[in-house]
Amino acid sequence: MTAVPDAGDTRWFISALGAAQICSWGTLFYGFPLIAEAMRTDLGWSKTELYGAATCGMLLAGLAAYPVGAAIDRGHGRYLMAAASVVAGLLLAAWSQVTSIVAFYAVLAVLGCMQAATLYEPAFAVIARRVGPLGARKGITALTLWGGFASTVFIPLIQFLIDTQGWRGALLGMAAVNAVVCGGLYFLAIDPRKDAPIRTHHPDEAAPLAGRAAVRAAMRRPAYWGLMIAWISYAAAFSSLTYHFYPLLLERGLDPSGVVMVLAVIGPAQVAGRIMIRAFASEAPVRKLGSAIVIVFPIAVIGFAYAPPQVAVIASIAAFYGAANGMVTIVRGIAVPEMVTREAYGAVNGSLVAPMNIMQALAPLAAAVIWQASGGYDAVLAVIFIGSLTLCAGFWIAAIRSRGI
Repeated sequence: MTAVPDAGDTRWFISALGAAQICSWGTLFYGFPLIAEAMRTDLGWSKTELYGAATCGMLLAGLAAYPVGAAIDRGHGRYLMAAASVVAGLLLAAWSQVTSIVAFYAVLAVLGCMQAATLYEPAFAVIARRVGPLGARKGITALTLWGGFASTVFIPLIQFLIDTQGWRGALLGMAAVNAVVCGGLYFLAIDPRKDAPIRTHHPDEAAPLAGRAAVRAAMRRPAYWGLMIAWISYAAAFSSLTYHFYPLLLERGLDPSGVVMVLAVIGPAQVAGRIMIRAFASEAPVRKLGSAIVIVFPIAVIGFAYAPPQVAVIASIAAFYGAANGMVTIVRGIAVPEMVTREAYGAVNGSLVAPMNIMQALAPLAAAVIWQASGGYDAVLAVIFIGSLTLCAGFWIAAIRSRGI
């Protein structure tokens, strides 16, 4: 049994994870729309065909969330995240060679599983294992600050590679980043020998729960189901909004350059929101913090629905929406140990993330169906508004029922 790592070692650990997260998010998440658009132009495939593959990947990512979390609880985070990055690199290289839609779908399906093992949730679980669930707040907050720069760094970089090397060359560059940079950083940063000591128990006490037993125990707590409702609603409402933001704002009367200006506000606002939490609410109970943040979402939806089509006005609303989005990422990371249970973080959080990811994959398609059936985005915004209210209700129920945890 080893001692908890010192402050300098923890800073290196978080910084290395953060740099790897920038690369993982930048290549495995933010790069897809750019590559897909270039493929559409080159190969003549439809957007439906291209984005259908991404949906398959996200569905499998949802199914993989629990086993990934449980594996990290057992101390396999180093090999899991490093190997997943290497495999992701090989898959991106394979993607660069596809000529058939069947091969494209096969690559994107497996790549979704690698996302489940490399993005925020497994990194959160690794942090919780290193410093303990209750000590993970600062590390998770810092990690999300790093991750917030992924789009800023990689969207222009990938576009440059597409312009100079073509989409196939860009994918080869992204493959090298995953296999070498991400794989190397995860392997070097995650060392199970430096994890916080496992809580010991006396012979007359029950052993700490793990895996499915921990999830079953968590399911007996009302706060677990409140969070489940909240996160599924969040995924349904705001993945729809994210994927349809561009055409929605065009329909609202903005020109394309105005829409781009509005969208450019969201990323920096997410980082600003996380900085605000770190500066002013680093010790605030997560149930109080989250209860205040979720109110922003229905207000923002009302703003997007009824605000005049002026860039400054809608960009201001988008800034509040982006800041709340950034803050919710932190709340999601620390909600389980502070509101549900302090045992088996990876498994319990993975069980909550799995249906959230599945809903995130299906909701944009459902929004498109609603748009087509109704002839406009008014009905879509109405459904998103209902989802935002359900998010509030679910989190508030979890907050009320989690007192004493």
